[in-house]
Amino acid sequence: MSALNDTTFSHAVFLLTGIPGQENAHLWIAIAFGLIYATAIVGNSVILFIIKTDPSLHEPMYIFLSMLALTDLGFLIATMPTTLGLYFFNFREINLHACFFQLYFVGFLLFTESGVLLSMAFDRFIAISNPLRYGSILTLPRIAKMGLVSVIRALTVVIPFPVFLRQFQYCRSNVLTHSYCRNEDILKLACSDVGLRGMYGMIIKILTMGMDLLLIFLSYVMILKTVLSIASQAECLRALNTCVSHLCAVLLFYTPEFSLSVITRFVKETSPLLRIILSYVSLLVPPLMNPIVYSVKSKPLRERIIKVFIK
Repeated sequence: MSALNDTTFSHAVFLLTGIPGQENAHLWIAIAFGLIYATAIVGNSVILFIIKTDPSLHEPMYIFLSMLALTDLGFLIATMPTTLGLYFFNFREINLHACFFQLYFVGFLLFTESGVLLSMAFDRFIAISNPLRYGSILTLPRIAKMGLVSVIRALTVVIPFPVFLRQFQYCRSNVLTHSYCRNEDILKLACSDVGLRGMYGMIIKILTMGMDLLLIFLSYVMILKTVLSIASQAECLRALNTCVSHLCAVLLFYTPEFSLSVITRFVKETSPLLRIILSYVSLLVPPLMNPIVYSVKSKPLRERIIKVFIK
């Protein structure tokens, strides 16, 4: 094993860490995580399959949902090897380049999903405030451009992460506090002054994901204003009911991710267990719960899924 205080840090390795104090329970944790990964992968794959094969679901709402499912699958694929390798086989080592690649890929998916959730909020706003022009406003080319913008923005803002991290020397402990590589986790191991480059992750998260969340909030303010102008209470509740799935997805995505970032950056005296639990919640809960929530709340999608499995 190469030491991290080597001047040639391209041969250095980091050591991944599981849940502290639970080393004897790694097998049971591995089985639980394995079931979660398998359930989430199957759930999102079923969503993608149903939407792709059923022409009646080729509507803006379901196309955006397929983008969300694809992003969630990316999260699972990017982190499953290190997480399950650690708990099943105690594979703790990850070399610097692999760690940076995983960090880049997870960061890319993080910002992409934020953009997709913003697009889905816009979709709900158009569907409720201007239902007669819904199909003419959110055409397939326009939806494709919205998805492309989310991807290009994510690629652009994430590129500096590995570039900055490669400029630092790592001479402190090489033990990470998670089972996958996170930007703020690696920065703590740098022995050189990280300066403003070390704050890039937090700054860009506020300017992109924070702005997305603000625009989502404003979208729902306008949705609420539109809904309250509807005379019929039944129609009002029906309109709000179409937003429940998206609101759940927003809360599941932003709450643990922002909480973890704030705690890691600014709260010094905090339990390592809390940070690790939050990291697993932000990583696994959205891909696990999004297919369940949308399948339960969307009657057309639920009926198609039941029809597939009954056959």
